[in-house]
Amino acid sequence: MCGILGLVDLHPSSKAFDRFENAVHQLDHRGPDHQAVMITPPVAIGHTRLSIIDLDARSHQPMSDPSGRFAIIFNGEIYNHAALRQEAEQGGYSFNTTSDTEVLLALYMQQGAACLSKLNGFFAFAVWDREEERLFVARDRFGIKPLVYRLTEDTFAFSSELKALHSLGYQREIDKVSLFTYFKFNYIPAPSTILKDHYKLEQGCSLMVQWKDGKLDVQQERWYQIPYEPEGEKKLVAHDYKEAQKVLKRFVRASIKQRLIADVPVGTFLSGGIDSSIITAIAAEEKPDIEAFSIGFPDQPYYDESGYAKEVAKHLGIKHHLLDVRDSDLLESASAVLDHMDEPFADASALNMYLLSRYAKKHVTVALSGDGGDELFGGYHKHGAEFRLRNPKLMEHSIGKLGWLWNRMPASRNSRMGNLARQLQKFSYGYQLNPRDRYWRWAGMLTEEEVNFLIKEEVLPRTQRLSDEAHVYKKRKDHLLRSIKKNGTFNEVLLSDMQMVLSNDMLYKVDMTSMMSALEVRTPLLDHFVVQHAFRLPVMFKVNSFTKKKILQDTYRDLLPSSVFDRPKKGFEVPLLTWFKGPMKERFESLCADKDFLQEQGLFNAFAIDELKKKLYSNNPGDSAANAWSLLAFQHWYKQHM
Repeated sequence: MCGILGLVDLHPSSKAFDRFENAVHQLDHRGPDHQAVMITPPVAIGHTRLSIIDLDARSHQPMSDPSGRFAIIFNGEIYNHAALRQEAEQGGYSFNTTSDTEVLLALYMQQGAACLSKLNGFFAFAVWDREEERLFVARDRFGIKPLVYRLTEDTFAFSSELKALHSLGYQREIDKVSLFTYFKFNYIPAPSTILKDHYKLEQGCSLMVQWKDGKLDVQQERWYQIPYEPEGEKKLVAHDYKEAQKVLKRFVRASIKQRLIADVPVGTFLSGGIDSSIITAIAAEEKPDIEAFSIGFPDQPYYDESGYAKEVAKHLGIKHHLLDVRDSDLLESASAVLDHMDEPFADASALNMYLLSRYAKKHVTVALSGDGGDELFGGYHKHGAEFRLRNPKLMEHSIGKLGWLWNRMPASRNSRMGNLARQLQKFSYGYQLNPRDRYWRWAGMLTEEEVNFLIKEEVLPRTQRLSDEAHVYKKRKDHLLRSIKKNGTFNEVLLSDMQMVLSNDMLYKVDMTSMMSALEVRTPLLDHFVVQHAFRLPVMFKVNSFTKKKILQDTYRDLLPSSVFDRPKKGFEVPLLTWFKGPMKERFESLCADKDFLQEQGLFNAFAIDELKKKLYSNNPGDSAANAWSLLAFQHWYKQHM
C-alpha cells in the first residue's frame, strides 16, 4: 500500500521535473516508510512506501529489473504472488526479493498486459520500458486503489491523488459538468474529476502511453468487466440454493485466508453489521488472535451501534477495541478530512472512517473490511425498494400513490420517524419513474432540477436547444447508466452500483481516510471469484420483499448471534443536522452563504443557497443537512485549491 506519481513531459522547457520530488512528498502519508524518485526526462517516476510484504529495503521502489530496461511503481497487494512467483521462475526470471512488487514486474516483462488477468489483488501500478519508450499503467478490477491522471498533447502525468499533480504546477480549471454531477451525487464518478484535463482511470482499465519524435500517444483498454450475463442467472433455480451457499462459503473463506497474509499486524473493522461480522468471524477461525476495531457514539444514541459489535466480539471470543467518539472528536475529524481532500467529496461517513482508521493504526497496519457486500448481494434500503417496485403489490401501489401525504410529513435523517417519512417520500417519487430514471434519482442526493437551480450557469438549460455542456452531461450520464436496460433485471442495478457507487464513493472514501493514517484496508468480499459467483446468482437468492442479502444471511446464520441478522440496516452516518444548527452554523455561514464571496466566485445562485438555509433550519429539513455538507465540502476545497 503506497503512493505513486509518474510523468511523461515532452515539453522542452518544462519545469515539472524540478518540482517532481516535492510533488512525491505530497504522498508521504500514504507511504511513510520510504520515499524515492527516478528522474530521466522525458520520464519521471516516484514512490512512497508503506511496507507490508518483505519489509527489507531491497523491496523499495521505484524498482528496476536486473537489466535496467524496466522500472515499476506499484500501489496495492497481489495476494497470489507466491504462485505467480513460481510461474515467473519457470519462465526464467531470477528473483532478488520476496516482494509481490518484483513478481508483478517479472510477470509484466514476460507477458505484458496479459499478466493482469492472472492477478488476484488490488492495485494501481506503472511499468516504464526505457527501450521501447513507453509507459504501461493499470488499475484493479473494481477500483479499490485510485489512479488519476492529467493528459494534454505533450504531457501525461498520473498519481494516487490529485494533490501530487497539483504540485507539478499545472493550471487548474473547474469542469462545469463535473461540478453538476458532484452536487447530484456528493462525489464525481470516473472517468471525470473536478478539473478539466484531469481524469480517473476507470476500474478494470489500462493505458499504454508511448512517445516518439516529440509526439505522445495514449491508448486505453478495458482489460476486465464484471462477468454478468442475464441469461446465466436464469439457469439457476430454487433447488440450486444450497449448492450456491457452499460455493459462496468456499470462495469467501479462501479470500479471507489470502488477505490475512502480511509481514505486519492484521485486524478487522467490526460494525456489528452482517458483512463485517462474517469477515471477522471467519478471520477469527483462521487467525484466533485477530483483533477487531469499532467506534461508538455515546453523545448520539440514534447513531450508536457499538452494542452490536460488542456482542459479536464476545460471541467470537476475540479481543475488541472500541473507540467512543464524542461530538468534539467528530468536529475535529471534519476539519482533518476537509483539509485533506484534493477533490470535492461529500460522503460524511468519511469522518467516521477516518477516526476508525486512525484508531486501528495504533495497533495494526492492515484491516479487513466488509465493503462490497451491499452492492453484491443487495443490502441497501434502495435495493429492497427497487425489488418491491419491480414486483409491486397493493401496499407498494398505495405508498406510491400517496406521495402528496408523505410530502406533508416532517422528514430528516435524525430520528426514526423523520427517516421513515424521508424514505416514504423517496419511494413514492421512485414509483413514478422507469428503472433507469429511478436509478439515477436514487443514486444521487439532489434532482437535476435542484442542481440546475443551485448552479449559476445552468448546465441543463430550460430550452429545446442543448448547450455543449448539456451534451457532455448526457454523454456521461448514458455511460454511467450503460448497464440499466429498459426491460432489464434487478441484478443490473447491482452491477451499476459496482461500477459507479462502489468505486467512486465507498472505496474512494475508505482509501482516502485510511491512507491519511497509513493503514491498509483489504476487502475480502471483492475477491473477483466472489464477485463472479455473486453475479451468477438469480435475484431470488439475494433479495425479496422482506429480506435483503438473503444468501449471505442464510449461509452464515449459524456463525453469528441472531441480533446481527435481526437488526435494522443503518448507514455509517454523522449528526449533520445537529451540527448545522450548532457548532457548524458559523462555518457554514462564512463559507457558503457570504454574498460577496459568492458573487466573486460566480458559481452558485445565492437565492438557491438562501432556500437551502431556510430548509435546513425548518421543522422539515429532509436531506438539506447532507446538501449543506456537500456545499461546505466544495467551498472548503475551492478555497484551498482554486
